[in-house]
Amino acid sequence: MSEETRSDVYAELAAVGPYGVRPGHALITMVEPHPGHEYAYNRWYEDDHYYAGAMAMPWMYAGRRWVATRDLQLLRYPEKSAIAQPVTAGCYISTYWITDGRYDDHMRWTVAINKRLNRDARVYQDRTHVFTAFQDHEVTVYRDGAAGPRDFHALDHPYAGLVVEVVDAESAGQRAELLEWLRSRHLPKRVAGSPAAMVTVFRPTPLPGDRMTYVKQVEGVETRLTLLWFLEADPRDCWEAYFADLEAPVREAGLGRVELVAPFVPTVPGTDKYVDRLR
Repeated sequence: MSEETRSDVYAELAAVGPYGVRPGHALITMVEPHPGHEYAYNRWYEDDHYYAGAMAMPWMYAGRRWVATRDLQLLRYPEKSAIAQPVTAGCYISTYWITDGRYDDHMRWTVAINKRLNRDARVYQDRTHVFTAFQDHEVTVYRDGAAGPRDFHALDHPYAGLVVEVVDAESAGQRAELLEWLRSRHLPKRVAGSPAAMVTVFRPTPLPGDRMTYVKQVEGVETRLTLLWFLEADPRDCWEAYFADLEAPVREAGLGRVELVAPFVPTVPGTDKYVDRLR
């Protein structure tokens, strides 16, 4: 068995390289199952792909899957989005943390394993990748300072909701200004007293040239930021008060344009809860 799986190499690999717990990188993947395939897609993703295509891989140490029922989809904006056409597309999103400094190692494994899964007919074809990108962590802003869960806990802590915000700057230089404004001015003020315990900010990285053909190359590598707002309340209960106008501050600051604000709630693994409420 050792020769077949090359298990002797595992001891060598474990002895070298970074092995902290900081989420230096993320995979954020928003997907739309094709009409009529919602239940089959959900069972494939939860029963096989979440594990074989994600959590079983080296250095991907935390994950959570989220869903937008139809009422949550209808809260999204802007109507004309560079991310989703229509803006309601992409009713499932999965978020995964990857150990800081291990992106290249993880990518070599994930490309190879997905080729193997595809060859073995373990990739569900009747779905569309709406917004899929590996991303590098830039900053996390906490509502409560040093108290409470850290960002490396975020995908295991039982948060009640997630709001995904995508902002595009006009240039790489403007993105740097946008990031500093988010870090030092906008986000600390916005999370104070809100249901959002933390906001993590990521920037996308290009996918490798040997990626699977059904996943399109990442856009906005030099100009885009992705914000994940982790909520202690159902987004429906706090939408108007906290999240219905995220466009305005960015526009007023003159640092970019909001291309997506989308609320989700966590799925219940091993069940088909919410699948009948997607359309």
